[in-house]
Amino acid sequence: MSINIRTAKKEDCVRLLELVNELAIYERSPEEVTVTLEEFIEAGFGENKVWDAFVAEENDFIAGFAIYYTRYSTWKGRRLYLEDFIVTEAYRGRGLGKLLFEAVLKDAAEKNFNGMTWQVLDWNEPAINFYNKYDAQLEPGWLNASFSREKVTELQQVKNLKNSK
Repeated sequence: MSINIRTAKKEDCVRLLELVNELAIYERSPEEVTVTLEEFIEAGFGENKVWDAFVAEENDFIAGFAIYYTRYSTWKGRRLYLEDFIVTEAYRGRGLGKLLFEAVLKDAAEKNFNGMTWQVLDWNEPAINFYNKYDAQLEPGWLNASFSREKVTELQQVKNLKNSK
């Protein structure tokens, strides 16, 4: 068994999107994955890239990944946001998740971020137990809010929003 943690490459994106879909199914929201492969590649490897990722390989098979980016908190400053973190089910319990998570932690420290944040579903006990091993602070009382692209367009048209430049 040969485990390797490395920075994601453009040619990994097909497999990474497969894992994104696997995670969405696990989180009971497969219909929410609407990003195309082209959009995903552009966001990670294009001129204005927005995300970075580490992959976990076992015997040259990508069994997991962690994708993250910089977010800015007016209270805390620059923070690393862990967007997705998954090890495919058949490869769990082999230490890949620990190695991936610690690679992200190391990157956050090396880039001098003022911390790291992420979300976990309140029913995802395996993930909660994993994060508790690191003494993660799980914050109750916050609700997530979002708009789809279609909703943003609709609201812009209905409200006749104008740029305030």
